[in-house]
Amino acid sequence: MSPAPLSELRARADSLRQAVRDFHATVMPVDLRDKSHRHQVLSKDDYVRWMRLLDQQGWSVAHWPEEYGGKGWSPLERFAFEDELARLGCPWVIPFGVKYVGPVIYAFGSDAQKQRFLPGIKTTEEFWAQGYSEPGAGSDLAGLRTTAIRDGDHYVVNGQKVWTTYAQWADWLFCLVRTDKDDKPQSGISFLLIDMKSPGVKVVPIRTMDGYAHVNEVWLEDVKVPAENLIGEEGKGWTYAKFLLKNERTAGAIVGWAWHVLDRLKRHARESVVNGLPLIEQPLLRHRLGEFELRFLALELAAYQAVEAMCDGSESGSEASLIKIRGTELYQEVMETLVEALGAAGVACDVEALHSAGLPPLGPDDAGGILKDHFYNRAATIFGGSSEIQRNIVAKVVLGL
Repeated sequence: MSPAPLSELRARADSLRQAVRDFHATVMPVDLRDKSHRHQVLSKDDYVRWMRLLDQQGWSVAHWPEEYGGKGWSPLERFAFEDELARLGCPWVIPFGVKYVGPVIYAFGSDAQKQRFLPGIKTTEEFWAQGYSEPGAGSDLAGLRTTAIRDGDHYVVNGQKVWTTYAQWADWLFCLVRTDKDDKPQSGISFLLIDMKSPGVKVVPIRTMDGYAHVNEVWLEDVKVPAENLIGEEGKGWTYAKFLLKNERTAGAIVGWAWHVLDRLKRHARESVVNGLPLIEQPLLRHRLGEFELRFLALELAAYQAVEAMCDGSESGSEASLIKIRGTELYQEVMETLVEALGAAGVACDVEALHSAGLPPLGPDDAGGILKDHFYNRAATIFGGSSEIQRNIVAKVVLGL
């Protein structure tokens, strides 16, 4: 089947944006919407409820093929969907099941694996975490040292994963492991699905500078994993990992984050008065706002051109890297300016207020959440492939270095 014309895909994307805005205004529960707008800490129950709300709209796996319960969204529809959610300040679409391991399973898994795992991923009956990064092997996954030794009908897994988001909530861990130490680094990697209730799995929380623990160490000590939980072929995990990372790096939320925080900065500048004048009347801030606006417009245009190139197959392979570099850097710079503009409210972060709406905030009622996001997203230029790695990709693909 030939792809739909670009004009038709644009119309679908515009229609989807409006549907998301209507959902946000009329369907999304007020308590969840308010908590998200204040950038407060969301619990597992909050996220499960959120993901099931998306599933009820037919959106949680709409980017999957129809044969697996999706709608076969184009890259443009998927990008516009995530972009609009982020602009509206909605909760994160937890990606580990619906965007990462789900597509790996339907693309490379067995029929039994598809039947076992895909329904629970779609409805968030089972919560997933990503076992990729290790000490000394973050963006350079070829350096991973977690081993999986075949022993009859099981693999015995030993090693450590780190920065594993929401591992404390996870039922399952999709994990890159080394099944062959003698082969070259990329060829000795396999892709396993590990039950987090297995004996030998230990989760140790890592408290981050935003005041709570959402990332973890995961220790694996003589964990027995059924061989039937191997995805695809042994030694082909690097291929499956690259497939997954491409999905990770083309996420539309990066553009939406930048827009959302820039819009919040502009509102704060209009509403806040210092020495009898609105902040927006300060020449330095007005100059920075103008610069940010121009950089955002360039980012938005480049991002949508890149996604449209993905739709017709004309992309070069470096577009996602460029979007991530520029999008995360802009997001961080705008957020830093917003924190500065908060004045006294940007000095102290009340961690307790991030969990309760009843505590009086210092400054705007979302000031604590702004600080939380500012601290957390210092890592945005690291997770999903660091900026250094992204620049290497651009250098190889575009410059041929």
